[in-house]
Amino acid sequence: MGEIRKRLSELGIELPAVRPALGAYIDVCIADGLAFVSGKLPLREDGSLLYAGKLGCEVRFEEGYAAAELCARHILACLEEALGDLDRVRQIVRVGGFVAVADGFTDIPKVVNGASELFIKVFRDAGRHSRAAIGVAALPLGAPVEIEALAAVAP
Repeated sequence: MGEIRKRLSELGIELPAVRPALGAYIDVCIADGLAFVSGKLPLREDGSLLYAGKLGCEVRFEEGYAAAELCARHILACLEEALGDLDRVRQIVRVGGFVAVADGFTDIPKVVNGASELFIKVFRDAGRHSRAAIGVAALPLGAPVEIEALAAVAP
């Protein structure tokens, strides 16, 4: 068991099963030492959304934060499948967070912290990253949050 897998176990973090991509794309594209992970939704094991709707309307802040964290766990699962070992991740370079929001909701960065803080817990300093947190009118399947990531990886 690798160092990152041990840390996940110590933190009590379970990774979800990798689900097939929902469109004409791949989950992880590796090029020139970088792993680009497509946007992940907060899906349960059965494929249903953990929460649906917009922050500031149907979805409370705490639920949005939990949804972002679940998206990050999906990202880790996809990275592990693509790389064979999460210890190959050298740095989470960038995170993109998209939050479906009702008019007037401005805590978008705090929602995306659900993903960012998970990456820091798991990878420690190598989990610190640059980021964009963007409010949008709608996301696929009515999801409240979608998270994408870019990681530097060892060969």
